[in-house]
Amino acid sequence: MRITLPRLGFGGAPLGNMFAPLDETTADATLKAAWDAGIRYYDTSPHYGAGLAEQRFGRLLSKKPRDEFVLSTKVGRLLQPTSRPENAPSFVDELPNKRVVDYSADGARRSIEDSLERMGVNRIDVAFIHDVSEDQWGPQWTEYFQQAMQGAAKALTQMREEGLIHGWGLGVNLVEPCRMALEQSDPDVFLLAGRYSLLDHREALDTLFPTCVERGVGIVVGGPFNSGVLAGGEHYDYAAAPDDIRQKTGQIEAVCQEFEVDIRAAALQFCLAHPAVLSAIPGTSNPKRPAQYVQQFEADIPAEFWRALKDKQLLPEDVPVPKEH
Repeated sequence: MRITLPRLGFGGAPLGNMFAPLDETTADATLKAAWDAGIRYYDTSPHYGAGLAEQRFGRLLSKKPRDEFVLSTKVGRLLQPTSRPENAPSFVDELPNKRVVDYSADGARRSIEDSLERMGVNRIDVAFIHDVSEDQWGPQWTEYFQQAMQGAAKALTQMREEGLIHGWGLGVNLVEPCRMALEQSDPDVFLLAGRYSLLDHREALDTLFPTCVERGVGIVVGGPFNSGVLAGGEHYDYAAAPDDIRQKTGQIEAVCQEFEVDIRAAALQFCLAHPAVLSAIPGTSNPKRPAQYVQQFEADIPAEFWRALKDKQLLPEDVPVPKEH
């Protein structure tokens, strides 16, 4: 792989008040808990709470030795002060900043400079071009994608060559833009949220991961619990879980109970079994969760459990699972 990352990271969206407000004391406690649990890869974005998540990450990370952690953030939206919060979809109680969509080369450089200042750190390790995908922009997404390929992608490639960042890629919720980026540019890693999980993996497995392995392009799995449904929550893909997803989750949970396996441990370890996957980055706003994630990541799951999921056709026969090799 062209870059290396810690196998377990921390996803920053919940610290931007995704779905629910979070007080500063709890935010600080959650990040401290992640650090204390040994987590050393942190991913965030200006989009999360309109700068709020980056501000919160900065309170912890600016005080830590810079070489002791890996940090990624996103480009594609610049923030400008405004009189009241925008509260973008999925976020509440944001900072009073307006998002300005900008996938240009200059926009990417400025976004990284702004993020460095917001967090009080001196470098970003990995920069992801954020949300160049249909789920965010509708039919107009291909225009934004081309702007990003001609602008931000070239700037980030140059920054990588200059040693200012270690690598770059896309941070998206859909597989198609990743495939297109491999055809049109030279990325190092993709942050793919929700598209490689126990519940949703076929498209990535068939159409993206083989090329990634061939070219040494890594995958960071965002949303390994599919917005929470695989961790006992109500959300799937940032919305209420539909009936078919609830049904399949229930079937997986039944196998988990049979083998006394925590479904969250199964979800995390499944993501990491594919050779293309560098890291999985569950997020949380609960200070108790980071230590649990580490336990789930390290939990011993019998090979028979994975065999049972395949026998019951809850996983396809050809999908890599732990302990298979």
